[in-house]
Amino acid sequence: MDRIDQLRGFIQVAEMGSFTRAAAALDWPRTTLSLAVQRLEDTVGARLLHRTTRRVQLTPDGQLLLRFAQALVEDAERLEQLFRERREEVAGRLILDLPSRVAQRLVAPALDELLRRHPRLQVLLGATDRYIDPVAEGVDCLVRFGSLNDSSLVARRLGRVAMVNCASPGYLAEHGRPLGPAALDDGHVMVGYVDPESRRAQGFEIVEAGQSRVLDLPSRIVVNNAETYIACCVAGHGLIQVPRFDVDDLLCDGALREVLPDCRPAGLEVSVLYPHRRHRSSRIDAFVDWFTELMTPHLECGESVSPGTKG
Repeated sequence: MDRIDQLRGFIQVAEMGSFTRAAAALDWPRTTLSLAVQRLEDTVGARLLHRTTRRVQLTPDGQLLLRFAQALVEDAERLEQLFRERREEVAGRLILDLPSRVAQRLVAPALDELLRRHPRLQVLLGATDRYIDPVAEGVDCLVRFGSLNDSSLVARRLGRVAMVNCASPGYLAEHGRPLGPAALDDGHVMVGYVDPESRRAQGFEIVEAGQSRVLDLPSRIVVNNAETYIACCVAGHGLIQVPRFDVDDLLCDGALREVLPDCRPAGLEVSVLYPHRRHRSSRIDAFVDWFTELMTPHLECGESVSPGTKG
């Protein structure tokens, strides 16, 4: 194993605080990773890591080396890619984390196109609806909807996905179809949703004449998962507000009906996030380009994709 690979292994362990998780992220045997770090310590003549039964931590010498190691590895990767064609650059393992509904409904059915474009790419597709620390969990790239709070990540905003108000035929038969926001006060209820990250309950947002306001509709059922949220609506437990792509099939087959089409809530921002690096991996660039194409038909009219940085 050459020096750059030793540094790459050291960086992964330092960032993840675990030899086991770092080895899994690199797809190396744990013994290979341990030996690489040991040889690096022998070369520099210093102990770089404190090893305990629970966690691996950097020594002062390790903290000093980490800054230089990251720059060296990034420059080495940049040099390796410099004279290759873009498609040939995209190789290796890309670890993703997406909201579960996006992974199931949009990404998984279309992944064959990404893999055809980049035959040497391997995708590890994670699907969670909670916040994760991508560095600690070894994730290369995240997709998230809504406002962003973590300034430690680079964010590329893709636009806003179109939203829709929905109810089931059974619910409308019992409660009537609301013809305007005022009608919602006449016995209508919503399926409550608590954001799994903020733990805050969301109200029922309407937009009239360009002005947004949130109504405090009652909820007899409150959920924290998108699948359950939609299932409760289909079962007639109340109104919901979701990205249109999430329920297109249910609207087409009549399991759900759109209501209040003139008062749809503001679109939900969708962003791709990844840890700060001086040079982005070509794997991340390939995914962002492909995912942008995938999401564009589902964005609100007039939304354009533009790069942006957060933090």
